[in-house]
Order: sequence, then C-alpha cells, then structure tokens
Amino acid sequence: MEFLNRLNVKIFADGADKAGMLEMYAKPFVKGLTTNPTLMRKAGIADYRDFAKDILKEIPDRPISFEVFSDEFDGMERQALEIAGWGDNVYVKIPVTNTKGEPTYELVRKLAQYRVKLNVTALMTLAQVRDVVAALDPQVPSYVSVFAGRIADTGRDPLPLMAAAVELLKVNPKAELIWASPRELLNIFHADQIGCHVITVTNDILKKLSLVGFDLNNYSLDTVKMFYNDAVAAGFSL
Repeated sequence: MEFLNRLNVKIFADGADKAGMLEMYAKPFVKGLTTNPTLMRKAGIADYRDFAKDILKEIPDRPISFEVFSDEFDGMERQALEIAGWGDNVYVKIPVTNTKGEPTYELVRKLAQYRVKLNVTALMTLAQVRDVVAALDPQVPSYVSVFAGRIADTGRDPLPLMAAAVELLKVNPKAELIWASPRELLNIFHADQIGCHVITVTNDILKKLSLVGFDLNNYSLDTVKMFYNDAVAAGFSL
C-alpha cells in the first residue's frame, strides 16, 4: 500500500479490543491509538486501570489516549493526573464539556499548566476549537479532537469546518487536529487534503485499505458474485 507513504495525515487506530489494538499496533502506518469509555464498555472491559496498564506494557512507544469519566471537574482533574502518570506516551482525553454542558476550558488550562499531554475530545463547533486552543499550553503536545463523522451525521459537510479548524490550530505548533469518528475510508483522503494532522480510524475501516485503487470493474464483478453466492447458500428458489 504505497499510497500510505504519500499521506501527510497520521492514522491512529481507534478501539478497545486488546487483540485488535495489538493487530493495528503491528502495522507501521498506524502512528498512534485512541480509546474511550464507550468502546471499552463494548469490549467488555471491567477494570479501567488494569486494562490501560496492560495495554501500555504492549504499546509503550506510540501516542495512546485514555479518557477521564468523572462528570465533576475535581474528579476529572484527579483522574487526569493519575492517567498521565501511566506513561510518557499517554494523552489524557478531556471532554469539551461535562454532561451538564459546562465547558472544561479552565480545567484544560490548569492541566496544561501541569504539563499534562491532553486530547480534548467531542468538539463539533469552531467556537469550541477556538476556546480549547486558547486554553492549551503551546509548549505542551496536545490533540484537539473534532468529531467530523458526527457532524456529517447531521447532514452538514464537515470539510469546511475541519479546514477552518486547521487554520485555528496554527497559533499552537504543538497542538494537532484530529479528524474523529470517520464514517468511511474516503475520510482519510479528505483529512489529508485539508492538512488535518491525525485521523482516528476503527479496525473495520482500516481493513478496507487494501481496496484503495481497486479496479471498479472487478469490484462490480465481485459484488455480483457475492449476491449470487449468498442466494445459492441461502437455498432461495422461485
């Protein structure tokens, strides 16, 4: 997959299944990993701390993000400081607001002053991007994670917003924009086209990379064969 060498955007694997995470970690084009409480719950993770520390034993040398889950700012701060202590490659995910809609900007500013590497997550507006960037420390590496896929789910084209977000991050050279929650493999090329720094991609999308550039006539034929074979396997008759 030589085309991957021509991409400037970095691909991060998004998941919480240990086997899947290690499978993606083994691929040199995967430059980092992210997870979140929802993915961890779906994967059946029961002990947050044990899971994270186990993964970090296997993945000690690429950026990996773990999220706080308290809804109170004091709890977020305590969890963030513990998570940050798990490894030099750890980024702490802080949601842009709590469940009451209260912004976390002051907490982000405080943690950045402690030199905690942050991944501020669940952003969907340029106002949020602007305020997060203002709260970050330009001397501390960080990620600003905009959920472009969820923006697209509302019928809005995320490309103009993401391109504008790239410009907003230019005042902070150590902050990188993440295109989060992509819905299709094409989003990797969208992110690369606008100069987005990182895109988080789930394993099911990453497994489609082998289709890039695939001959469409052959793909059409493969699709016809799939329909036929499934009809035969189902024993359909008319």
